[in-house]
Amino acid sequence: MNAIPSVLPAGWIREHSTVLTTIDPSADLADLEPLREIVGDARVAAIGENAHFVEEFSTIRQRVLRFLAERCGFSVFAFEFSFAGAGVLDRWLAGQDGRTLGEVSPAAADWGAGGLLAWLREHNTTSGNPLRFVGIDIPDAGGALRPVLEPLADYLAIADPDSAPLVETALRISDSFLAGLRSGASAAPAWARLDAAQQNELTAVLARLQLRLRAIQPLVEARGDAHSYAVAERLVAGACAVDYMFRAMNDLYSGTGRTADLSTRDIYMAETLRWQLEHAPPGARIVLAAHNNHIQKTANVFGPATTALPMGQHLARMLGNDYVAIGLTHTDGHVPEMHPDPAAPVGFTLGDEDLPEPQPGSIEAALVGAGLREQITFTDLRRAPTAPDGSPLLTDIRTQSAVTHTPLGDAFDAVIATPTVTRDRTVTF
Repeated sequence: MNAIPSVLPAGWIREHSTVLTTIDPSADLADLEPLREIVGDARVAAIGENAHFVEEFSTIRQRVLRFLAERCGFSVFAFEFSFAGAGVLDRWLAGQDGRTLGEVSPAAADWGAGGLLAWLREHNTTSGNPLRFVGIDIPDAGGALRPVLEPLADYLAIADPDSAPLVETALRISDSFLAGLRSGASAAPAWARLDAAQQNELTAVLARLQLRLRAIQPLVEARGDAHSYAVAERLVAGACAVDYMFRAMNDLYSGTGRTADLSTRDIYMAETLRWQLEHAPPGARIVLAAHNNHIQKTANVFGPATTALPMGQHLARMLGNDYVAIGLTHTDGHVPEMHPDPAAPVGFTLGDEDLPEPQPGSIEAALVGAGLREQITFTDLRRAPTAPDGSPLLTDIRTQSAVTHTPLGDAFDAVIATPTVTRDRTVTF
């Protein structure tokens, strides 16, 4: 039975794949024209990556961004980046700030986004198709609360001074264990070292803030404006999501994680993407960039465990055909991988991991079997192959150094594959 997926999809791949000429974002874009049909009239087009810190994926995203901006009219770029921290970066990307990227946003510079954002700044200031930058994520992927609580405190000082003590309490508790940390991977173990009373107090004050803000919406809007209230609602929702992720990540590390418990971050990202769409100018179309695990339309399944219902699954339910997902993968024999390290500031160290040959049933094995290992390919998955009993024949895709199991035709509309992987050496974890 295992031989069937490794043979049939390979033949199907030859008919449904386009060989791309380059990943150079400055090159002619004609070979990307098959992407236009897949995107169609969708308002949100997501472009993934199956591993962080890969130079080729950054370059492919640059080229796809340029194609969607110049040829399809997309005008907003939403990134797996803090909702609260995106404004200052948007001004830098528009050429309105002369500082370096590291001065404007250390997180963006340190976490491997420098090449993509430098390209976007050049694109925005020299082309006729600039892209506004917006964030959709919780701060530091769940490693910080101050970036959402500080602007929330500034807003509430005018709109609801009675809530100030709640924000002050949340800041006091969060500062006691988050100082100097830089990611959710390091924050969860630090949270676990708090006593239970502090853990529960943090959850309680954030929940009270969120419920109170909703309950008195007409009052606080009268003291400010509807847009400021809408931003504040996203800030407090982000704070609650960060707090929940402390618990969920700690449970995952300790082996007691609940089914799909990491979904809290993903539903926040999906709701924030929808928020950005609703607050964009009429007719705006958004390019969304995040990990494959976040943009896919099906659950994240690793072995027997369902770890999350991803942002893409929520967006597909919210937007229907207005959401398309393009995954990125590779056929190389190694990949950058994050190895947990409690002593590291980000909670992990980055190393190069050797990979086995792609397993039968995977998109990578199908590409190799079709003789496309050394090619840059674009594969249309909208009519993915099935066995006589209707079961999918493409069921796996690499993710970091692992494999996720999902019907690929349901998860992604298309996949772009590169034959090589180069670790981003600007990342020094």
